[in-house]
Amino acid sequence: AIECKFTEREVGRCSRPRLTKKDSNFEQQYCDGSYTRQRGRKERCALSETGVKYWEFIPNFFHWDKDKDANACPLRYNYQLVRNILAAGVKDDRSISPNNGQLILIYDRRNPACQKGGKIFKSYNEIKKALIFPQMLRKITWQNIIGLMREENVLPWLSRELNQKYGF
Repeated sequence: AIECKFTEREVGRCSRPRLTKKDSNFEQQYCDGSYTRQRGRKERCALSETGVKYWEFIPNFFHWDKDKDANACPLRYNYQLVRNILAAGVKDDRSISPNNGQLILIYDRRNPACQKGGKIFKSYNEIKKALIFPQMLRKITWQNIIGLMREENVLPWLSRELNQKYGF
């Protein structure tokens, strides 16, 4: 799986804590950002309650206990990276394999969110540390990719276009 970041300030986060009372599914789906049973649900995760299977597979890839409450849900701010790790590691037959794939985060090194102290930097490091198989998550900058493309004269038109549009 490839996750690309240009100017974003964070990786995608879980939508459930952002629901408002105006949302039609607020009463059943709202989450306060903790990994606890809330609002009369059987499951700790609002998405699990609707049949989403993330937490069925998470213990195979992360050092997180799906049967234990947590004040801060590890998916709240890192949802997009977790979802992509699962997409890379869960096969079509629902078996798991850390060798099935990996997630590569491609980012612009000039983006403050990707530098030390930034939200993307923090999310990447949190997920890398939580992974049972840390080799499943890697990162590279757009600048490195474009530099290699130029050295090898690969897709020169694309290199020119990226330079014009993004300054790479």
